[in-house]
Amino acid sequence: MSDQVKSRRTAFLGGGKMAEALISGLIRSGGRTPDEIIVTCRRDERARELAGTYGVKATLDNGDATQWADVLVLMAKPQDMEVLLEQIRENLTTADLVITFAAGVRTSFIEKHVPDDVPVVRVMSNVPVMVDEAMSVIAAGSHAGEQHMAITEELLGYVGKVLRLKETHLDAVTATSGSGPAYFFLLAEAMIEACILLGLSRDVATELIVQTMLGSAKMLRDTGKHPVELREMVTSPGGTTIEAIRRLEEAGVRAAFLNAIDAAKKRSEELARGGDDEEG
Repeated sequence: MSDQVKSRRTAFLGGGKMAEALISGLIRSGGRTPDEIIVTCRRDERARELAGTYGVKATLDNGDATQWADVLVLMAKPQDMEVLLEQIRENLTTADLVITFAAGVRTSFIEKHVPDDVPVVRVMSNVPVMVDEAMSVIAAGSHAGEQHMAITEELLGYVGKVLRLKETHLDAVTATSGSGPAYFFLLAEAMIEACILLGLSRDVATELIVQTMLGSAKMLRDTGKHPVELREMVTSPGGTTIEAIRRLEEAGVRAAFLNAIDAAKKRSEELARGGDDEEG
């Protein structure tokens, strides 16, 4: 059984944009004070930038950061994860909590590279973390208990919504909410181009489409109505909307989305298996 995590000291191992967004959100919301956070970077210039902007500790040494903190948030790219784990292994104890953000890297892989019984929680989040509107899903590893899940939930709750699922669902989460912002950006891009085709300026087109997407998302969230109900509110018999939807259905847009998301899930599974194959 893991010991209790003793303090709120949190280390972000990797100082990229996602880590910066989390640090910014935590400090802005009061979830953590700057003196409770340390971040590691590959370049001294980046370390100075983050320290200067947020008042946090910054270092190039992952081992030192691990020794100082009790909650370790692994922000390394999947291909760099094994090297990072080797750098911090000797400083980890069962009183620490390891939270991994690496896409496709299973908790079992992390657990093989850290001391026995160290608790690991896996996170799949998405880029709206940068505007405090992330959708984050967390899954417990073999040694993570309620306290460890609660700490992870609390950290991520400052920058969006958090959901707990079993790790077996995370490939599906990766393909949907993880990759999802890209699907919406692609749709926005297509709709803006359509506005320009119809003679509107790019600035006007962008404002129209972005606000329309924002308002529609809020309706989905706040009314609690099924998307079909909301779509029918806009779709008058014999009107313009039903004509547009008929063309979308003829083009197979619904099936294309189903196929695309299924392909993304399969790719996520392949990447995860690749990591496991390298281990064994």
